[in-house]
Amino acid sequence: MNVVEIIKLGQKYKQLWPEKVELASYFEEYRAIQVSRLVCRYLPGVALFVFIMQLYLGGIQQLPQSIVYAFFILSIPVQALVMLGVKADKFLPPALATWYKEGVAKINQSGGNIKLSVQKPRYFDLAKLLNVSYSGAHHSS
Repeated sequence: MNVVEIIKLGQKYKQLWPEKVELASYFEEYRAIQVSRLVCRYLPGVALFVFIMQLYLGGIQQLPQSIVYAFFILSIPVQALVMLGVKADKFLPPALATWYKEGVAKINQSGGNIKLSVQKPRYFDLAKLLNVSYSGAHHSS
């Protein structure tokens, strides 16, 4: 996978993960997802504010420094999406993979139609399962 695909996967992973506080006690990913949502939402505005304020207070001679600061702040959401994309592409550990397979089986027994990964499930698959579980929609994923 190239960097752009990893960033897109991180964005999808961030969007799929349910915003349920109770998941924080079971999954460490919950905190990372919440921080990345916060970073992606607010840091572009912070970067623009820092850029404008440095130019306003320091004049045009602060332009190079303003650009560096703004690009650094803008790189943080990209870094967060890269980290999420890398995590989403990792295989689940054996205990979590077993839990995932049991969850898929339960949803399919109750009338759902989730297709289990042929290979070992990944964290992205876990996010899909949690999303389906919390949305109540048991349709094909």
